[in-house]
Amino acid sequence: MSATHHLQSLVAQDWHAATHHAFTNALADGTLSREKMAGYLQQDYQFIEGFVRLLASAVAHAPKLTDAVPGAQFLGLICGPENTYFLRSLQALEVPSTAPSAPETIAFQQLMDRARHSGRYEIMLSVLVVAEWMYLDWASPFEDRAEGLPFWLGEWITLHSGDGFAQVVSYLRDQLDTSWDTLDAAARTQVTATFSEAVRLERAFFDASWAGFAVAK
Repeated sequence: MSATHHLQSLVAQDWHAATHHAFTNALADGTLSREKMAGYLQQDYQFIEGFVRLLASAVAHAPKLTDAVPGAQFLGLICGPENTYFLRSLQALEVPSTAPSAPETIAFQQLMDRARHSGRYEIMLSVLVVAEWMYLDWASPFEDRAEGLPFWLGEWITLHSGDGFAQVVSYLRDQLDTSWDTLDAAARTQVTATFSEAVRLERAFFDASWAGFAVAK
């Protein structure tokens, strides 16, 4: 079993809950209300800056250029098509791109900041792997539904499914798997704790999204 599969197995209940969530099911079948999607996007957009900084730091800490290049390419995707998706979707939903941060948003932002400031590649990867692998897991089964949905729903699925995104997740997982083999017991314990916290916070964010974030007007 790979290190990342091992880490996933330790949090199997939260992982399944987050990747088979009522929120994402409603998003994929088109029944999610505009209000709930708007609230979700206003909160999720707040992760972009911290995620970009975390990914850029991981790229800077990659052992070799060949380890850094795929991360740098993914950075361009986040800063380009994904950032643009948020702005277009929020405009179409007729809400601003800014909103007060919910507690669930703040908690994940703080985790990303701690990972970035750790200066440790494996800790940064622990958060990045969770953030992207969980989205691949929930979105992939719905890939064929995306075209028939309003773009603010369908494109969110498209951005997190397909071969291109699967390759990004495979790259991140491979980097963490390789790093794991170099770690002592104490470092592995820290990676496990970070990975587990990231999964717990992702589930909490989906739970809050389904309950409905307050939408800034």
